[in-house]
Amino acid sequence: MKVRVKFTKNGPVKFIGHLDTLRYFQKAIRRAEIPVAYSEGYSPHMIMSFAAPLGVGITSDGEYFDMELTEEESSRELVRRLNAQMADGVTICSIRRIPEEKAANAMALVAAADYLVSFRQGKELPEGWQERITDFLSQDSIVIMKKTKKSEKEIDILPWIFDMHLEGESIFLKLSSGSVHNLKPELVLDAFAAYLNTQLQPFSLLVHRMEVYANQGEETAPSLITLENLGEDIE
Repeated sequence: MKVRVKFTKNGPVKFIGHLDTLRYFQKAIRRAEIPVAYSEGYSPHMIMSFAAPLGVGITSDGEYFDMELTEEESSRELVRRLNAQMADGVTICSIRRIPEEKAANAMALVAAADYLVSFRQGKELPEGWQERITDFLSQDSIVIMKKTKKSEKEIDILPWIFDMHLEGESIFLKLSSGSVHNLKPELVLDAFAAYLNTQLQPFSLLVHRMEVYANQGEETAPSLITLENLGEDIE
């Protein structure tokens, strides 16, 4: 049985990288005596995979990983036992069964993500930036130079920005994510700063990921649903 685990990552644990986060959960799953399935062969390992690895320094209320279980237990009991092993800043929100028809690998499903971006004190954009977001999105294109390991190329990121608006003194972003078009909020804010004829100061952004989505529609007309809502509670 495949289940999908949703968890938060806040506070000092935001500085733990992806591989250490993976090891952390492997140890917690063993301590909680979760009936996780293992691969076969000479070096068996837990059958689990993360949806969208989080960058170091980014907090989140919507992280996911899938794992396979050998026995069926209730969602409430699984959440209780795993939460008993969690460190400060990590909370298990839900553990839901994934029906066979929706059991694709979580990483392959990722199509979009929500972010809330704020500025560190003293490192804000020039005064009046709040009124320029609509004009920024009204452009015919937003072309940036994206660096790869081997080269640089110009890309238009406007089609990958599904939403961008002000929330208090922060910026809400719904961006394309996943293996096809993965747009980081830092790139959007760099482009926005360039539009304002300025540059972001180093380490000026505080990024919080709010949710991760799958696409049930077409690439040109996405119909987004949270990864959590693809599953169902185990009674």
